[in-house]
Amino acid sequence: MVKEEVENFSLKIEAIVENYDISYMEAIILHCEKVGLEVELAAKLISSAMKTKIQFEAEELHYLPKSNTSKLPF
Repeated sequence: MVKEEVENFSLKIEAIVENYDISYMEAIILHCEKVGLEVELAAKLISSAMKTKIQFEAEELHYLPKSNTSKLPF
């Protein structure tokens, strides 16, 4: 994907998150439905910064285990 496409997609998702006060995952799905984009294709447009935000949200919602690397595993 072209860097401009990734940046443009990220800006649109950020705007949706702010305007509708929804999660990043919900914003991506909403945008995909609105423009007729497959979610699988949208996954390639997600920037690393947005992936970090999505991971944080997923951890807070207990969809993923918390990734605290300073914690010992016992």
